[in-house]
Amino acid sequence: MLKKIAILGSTGSIGTNALRVIEALGDEYQVLALSAHSNIELLAQQVKKYKPEFIAITNPDYAKEIHELVGNNDIEILTGPNGMVEIAQLDEVDILLAAVVGSAGLPALLAAAEKGKRLAIANKEPLVIAGQMLLEKTKESGGSILPVDSEHSAIFQSMQSGKREEIYKIILTASGGPFRKLSSKEIENVTREQALEHPTWDMGPKITVDSATMMNKAFEVIEARWLFDMPVDKLDVVIHPESIIHSLVEFVDGSIIAQLGKPDMCLPIQYALTYPERVEGIVNRLRLEEIGNLTFFEPNLEVFRGLKLGFEVARTGGTTAVVFNAANEAAVEEFLAGRIRFVNIVELIEHCLNKHSNKNDVSLEELLETDSWARKEVKNYLQSGHKSLI
Repeated sequence: MLKKIAILGSTGSIGTNALRVIEALGDEYQVLALSAHSNIELLAQQVKKYKPEFIAITNPDYAKEIHELVGNNDIEILTGPNGMVEIAQLDEVDILLAAVVGSAGLPALLAAAEKGKRLAIANKEPLVIAGQMLLEKTKESGGSILPVDSEHSAIFQSMQSGKREEIYKIILTASGGPFRKLSSKEIENVTREQALEHPTWDMGPKITVDSATMMNKAFEVIEARWLFDMPVDKLDVVIHPESIIHSLVEFVDGSIIAQLGKPDMCLPIQYALTYPERVEGIVNRLRLEEIGNLTFFEPNLEVFRGLKLGFEVARTGGTTAVVFNAANEAAVEEFLAGRIRFVNIVELIEHCLNKHSNKNDVSLEELLETDSWARKEVKNYLQSGHKSLI
């Protein structure tokens, strides 16, 4: 049976890999719709190759140019932020793969959840910001969520070995980023260039910085709490520099089930598209004899304070997770622009969390208002000339 797929964020790393996966899967999978924010040249190339019926360019400044590039094709072009929502609501869409950085794709995911679609979620923000809301809408509509994030895909796969009530602990693995061996003193002087040198993964600047602060793992803890309906006390993180074991599930009898594979996002992407089936794909096979040793150690929560905060935010729930995510995005932007130091990222997040009054059971509008507040609070705090941020 033909599966029609829409990709939000098709010009990014996940989006381009997803298109490679779909092409390799063959005629049973069709690219129905694509969206991009501003990379119209690559989007136009993708349109020519994969021939979607719909595209969305979310930055309206590029509307005229995208029409000039692809307007002679038999394709419907949607422009502006609501274009992703329109794609998500298409009756023809079977699977919506979301790979849009930040909270921009959240309205589209909620719209798709209400329509009972399969959501293949690659970016962390939707489940961090609105995990409870997404799961409730998915359950009501009969839809489903399949994780594309490599760690959560590994957990999902490992969980197939037992019942949920038999799980003793979920263990998320982390590469630890470039600073995994540094002390609190040493990490104070790291540079932008050093933070962008990830030892394992090739990712965009924002996600690479999140790995360096281990904020990415903090987000994954919050995601896992909602995605697998698991109390925070049953979630743990271990540093695994080789990134071969993508995560593990420990069961009550002492068995630990792990999912292993080469560091390649094509595998979790493919599994989210083909589940519950497994088929041959484009990922190179793992050869254990070529790996040698695998190492593990505990993260230093005094160095990686963002990870420690992530566990606290996961326990608290509500709008604290919105502030946590938005303040981090704003702070990373400042760091990449050279206006703050690396250690200031977590300081800014802590400041926003301390000023915020948590709320539970809020609407999407309130979530987005909280998101906006946190971003502005980062700017206001910096503009106040706070002396510690030098």
